[in-house]
Amino acid sequence: MTPAFSKFVFVMLAIGWYAIRYKYARRSNRTPVARSARGPRETALLLISLTGLGLLPVLYICTGIPHFADYAFHPVQAWLGLLFAIVSLSMFQLTHRALGRNWSVSLDVRVDHRLITDGVYQKVRHPMYSAFWLWAFAQALLLPNWVAGLSGIVGFGVLFFGRVSREERIMLDTFGDQYREYMVRTYRVLPKVY
Repeated sequence: MTPAFSKFVFVMLAIGWYAIRYKYARRSNRTPVARSARGPRETALLLISLTGLGLLPVLYICTGIPHFADYAFHPVQAWLGLLFAIVSLSMFQLTHRALGRNWSVSLDVRVDHRLITDGVYQKVRHPMYSAFWLWAFAQALLLPNWVAGLSGIVGFGVLFFGRVSREERIMLDTFGDQYREYMVRTYRVLPKVY
C-alpha cells in the first residue's frame, strides 16, 4: 500500500458513508418528527464532528496541510486502516437498514417510532456510534498526519460524549421501561458478551 492509495481508501470511505446515508435520509425525511432535541448545542456538536471526520482530512488530502504534523507512512498501519474502514462501512449499512425510517441525523423521535432491538442492535445499543468510532480509527491509521489522522477521534469523541447521554434520556422518555430493560442487556458501543 502507498500513501496515495491510503488517501484514496479514506476518500472511498467518505463516499461510501455518504451513499449509504443519502438513501436512508431520503426515506426517513418522509416520516414526520414527533419530538426533537435539536438546537445550537446539537448543531455545534455535529459541526465539530464534521470538522474532525471530514473537513480536516480533506484539507490534508488535497493540500498536505498541516505539513508539520506529518510522520512516516507505514503500509501495515494503512492495511489495518483499510480493514477498519471496511468494517465501519458494513456496520454503518447494517445500522441504517435496521433503523429504516426511524433513523435521524439528529436527536429526533419520529411519528410511530419503535425501539429497534434486533439485528445489529441486539448486542449493542448504539452500533452507529460504533461505526463512527471505527471510521475515526480508520482515519487515524490511513492518514500519516498527527492532526488530520487524529482529528476524527477528537471530533467524533466530542460529539459522542456530548450527545449520547442526551440521546439515551430521550429514548428513556419515549420508551420507558422497555428501554431500561434494553440498557441492562446491552453496552453502548461494544457488544455485551455473556
